[in-house]
Amino acid sequence: METVPIPARKVVSSFGLRDSRRRLGQRSAKNNLAHSLFSLVYGVWVRLSSALAGKLDWRPMVEPYVGYGNDEYSRLVCRTVYAPRHSQSGRVLRGIRGMLAIPAPGIHVSVAIDGVPVSTLQVGKLEVYDKVDPGQGSRADEALTDASGYLDLVVERRLEPGPHEVTYQVAGRAPVSSQLFAIPSDTQVGLISDVDDTILVTQVPTLWKAAYNLLLLNPRKRVSVPGMSVLYNKIADLFPQAPFVYLSTSPWNVEGSIRQFIGDQGYPMGPLLLRDMDPRPKSSITSGVHHKLEFTEQLMADFPHMKFILIGDDGQKDPTTYATIARRYPGRVLAIGIRQLSPRESSPLGRMSGLAATQPMPVTDVPVFNGTTGANLMKTMLPYLRQFH
Repeated sequence: METVPIPARKVVSSFGLRDSRRRLGQRSAKNNLAHSLFSLVYGVWVRLSSALAGKLDWRPMVEPYVGYGNDEYSRLVCRTVYAPRHSQSGRVLRGIRGMLAIPAPGIHVSVAIDGVPVSTLQVGKLEVYDKVDPGQGSRADEALTDASGYLDLVVERRLEPGPHEVTYQVAGRAPVSSQLFAIPSDTQVGLISDVDDTILVTQVPTLWKAAYNLLLLNPRKRVSVPGMSVLYNKIADLFPQAPFVYLSTSPWNVEGSIRQFIGDQGYPMGPLLLRDMDPRPKSSITSGVHHKLEFTEQLMADFPHMKFILIGDDGQKDPTTYATIARRYPGRVLAIGIRQLSPRESSPLGRMSGLAATQPMPVTDVPVFNGTTGANLMKTMLPYLRQFH
């Protein structure tokens, strides 16, 4: 087994960049005030909950997330949170419990890929990279989590294509692990999928239903959009090397329950890219549109020779977002699939009115396929995709 430490470094990419139009000074006074109040309330909650965790003798614990990489580098994400001594990471919790996770900032984390330690780490916090503080006794094989407990690592490491094991450890806890998907540079096709109302019934346009489904519903009772897992597996059969990347505007706090759903419902496994809801380190909480644009553009940069199939729904702004991506990256989008929400799903009054408050289909040169279920999409989308097989 290789034992030479793996260096981690900053890689020139669009990861973590923020649209200059959304900077604090360029937003409306109303939005600035709302952001400031949210930051204040969130900061007070973190301080109070952290103090309570200390009194209860809770210890930092790592929540590992699935990473991905290309032929040159890999992207790893984890988070440290306070938890009781005997708690285990990766547990499937109701959304409300996940949302109340207490971040543990400034925690030393050791990382290894397939048993080989990762050293000389640089920690990402948006576009700023923090240096490891030697005054806190850190070693070359450790990194410090940021103010929200997150660790964003870009690791310089050539890996064999396929899944790898990433191990994280903090003092006083047993090591925890997650997968890293290494994707070869010659892979021709990849799939980027939305989660809410595309593969997972959430009813995002109806706020109270979305809140119930996200926060209170038993994660093991979440419902899959009919036929979508069959569609995804047929696409996986067409393109066996294709990576499946799932984007959601949900916070990282509920990553475990969404990943459990993906596995339980038989969807192809792959990285899940969520967003940080902590408003304090940044000028704004990333909107759903910007979140998806940022991560899709990052994937475009990480895999410059890959063409992507984009699948979403018309309940939020996926049609507009995907049309924007197609314009910015001509020739890089193979097809767009839009799952159409029913009037009942898209609006509280939709069942009575028969009208759906949804987005129109995107205007783009890329072929766009739509349908209310996976079976509907399969009828038109799969015949088109077979010509690229």
